[in-house]
Amino acid sequence: MVTTTHSRAMARTDELMGLFAREGYQRLEPPVLQPVDVFLELSGEDLRRRLFLTQDAAGTELCLRPDYTIPVSRAYLASPAAGSAASLSYHGPVFRQRAGEIGEIPQAGIENFGRTDREAADAEVLALAMEAAGLFGLEAPVVRLGDMGLLSAVLDALRLAPATRRRVLRAITQGKPVDAPKGAANSNGSDDHAGLLAAIAGQDAKAARAFVEDVLAIAGISKVGGRTAGEIAERFLARAEAKAGELSAEAHATLERFLAVEGDPDSAAAALRSLAREAGLAIDAAIDTFEARTGFMAARGIDVSRLAFAANFARNLDYYTGFIFELHDPARPEEKPIVGGGRYDNLLSQLGAAETIPAVGCSIWIERINGAAS
Repeated sequence: MVTTTHSRAMARTDELMGLFAREGYQRLEPPVLQPVDVFLELSGEDLRRRLFLTQDAAGTELCLRPDYTIPVSRAYLASPAAGSAASLSYHGPVFRQRAGEIGEIPQAGIENFGRTDREAADAEVLALAMEAAGLFGLEAPVVRLGDMGLLSAVLDALRLAPATRRRVLRAITQGKPVDAPKGAANSNGSDDHAGLLAAIAGQDAKAARAFVEDVLAIAGISKVGGRTAGEIAERFLARAEAKAGELSAEAHATLERFLAVEGDPDSAAAALRSLAREAGLAIDAAIDTFEARTGFMAARGIDVSRLAFAANFARNLDYYTGFIFELHDPARPEEKPIVGGGRYDNLLSQLGAAETIPAVGCSIWIERINGAAS
């Protein structure tokens, strides 16, 4: 029985990679060992506790890859195809520390680089993700959509101060109320480190972390109380955000109304148009993109009335720039997604590209989708 189940899972995975190959996605297998600093810079120091860490002979810190998107993106940038359109697929293990579970996790997926027809590329990735679910016996997965581009456009239209914007965005991506208490980052009322907090208050998160780490390095400090320089930088950034000004009542009400928008993409677009008109928000371009993407989804044969958009669905990685999605097992929709993906146009620039390169993709959690289909 175990052998039969394993054989069936292998056959499904072979079909999956065959699907990607037929759609023009070339198989790529990036190195298992990756530089750890890349992942920490992009995802934050909290990721460290979930990594399998090692060192090379020169003492450089490495990790077993915790996902494929960053390694595939790095391999693309190092290739002759960098900057041009490329469709890549992958299948293999990723490695994450998981309490009570095996740390080696099978994963497959696709990454689509360099296409300027962004809405069409988004629709293609979602269509392939849904077709992939069908190969594993899930003909009608629950599909959840979000849009980081829309969220960013709303925050821009509200003209928030940089630190306030970061605080609000962090609350949304963590699923917390935007008017939640700012926490006890400086609860004793002390103005210790006020100069440092002021210096990073207007910077973006990455620049602020780098600034604090540089200050610590100049002082010859690598660890304090067991915390690394990166972890200390994260705490200073949180304190700077905690000192940011409050939202106005009008901005808060508008943001709450936006975050309450949900439904199929067509009804969501209508609600967003009404919000933009009534609140005077300059977000028409972002809604145009949203509607164009929906049109390409319908053209790919997707029943858009079955898709569930939620404006408060967001991701806490700052390289996501637009459409995001998850597929869930309809029998257990509250559990972790079987497929997740989205548009991440900022990632390749953060990895060293001289200019923005469009990118969209998705990852399939093989053990979850096999469990859902069994």
